[in-house]
Amino acid sequence: MQSSTRKERTQFRQRQILDAAVAAFAEKGFYKTRVSEIARRAGVADGTIYLYFKSKDDILISLFEVRMEEVLQVIHEALLDCTDAEQRIHEFFRLYMSIIDRDPALAEVITIELRQSDKFIREYENPKFKELLRYLASIIGDGQREGIFRSEIDPRLTARAIFGALDEVTLAGLFAKRPLESSRMARSLSELFVQGLR
Repeated sequence: MQSSTRKERTQFRQRQILDAAVAAFAEKGFYKTRVSEIARRAGVADGTIYLYFKSKDDILISLFEVRMEEVLQVIHEALLDCTDAEQRIHEFFRLYMSIIDRDPALAEVITIELRQSDKFIREYENPKFKELLRYLASIIGDGQREGIFRSEIDPRLTARAIFGALDEVTLAGLFAKRPLESSRMARSLSELFVQGLR
């Protein structure tokens, strides 16, 4: 019981720090944000941060991993009720864009600030993102087996193209400082890709 309580406290503190990091990175940018600023926003001492994370880069990477795990879980559960691959593609776009739309600060951190970390770019293998790509590629593969999508299409390449489009649309919306109109955008993009897959 004591071990369980300690684990819960650790998870709570890590989440507290990550939430503070999202706000700080979105407001000041990754480079300009100091660990002391994250600590202040989280309501903890500077040294407490290093009990849970090795560096500012590690905070950013952990933030990405936690959020991607949440995205994976939401998408997995929601797509269980879809009847075929085409419906799953449409629902995938809708869910992903609505998640981004609900948390613009997080969208900015993942889309813009993550690229400012040398450690993320050079060293991080990005397992959660790869898992999401594999899942999306498997939906496309299902559509090929169902006879909905063309068999000559490369599912893995198409999955990457889909994320490239989602990333660009999110980036454009953030730079324009305007709402993403996620529902309309998701439908337009999913129609574009579904038509190309048929």
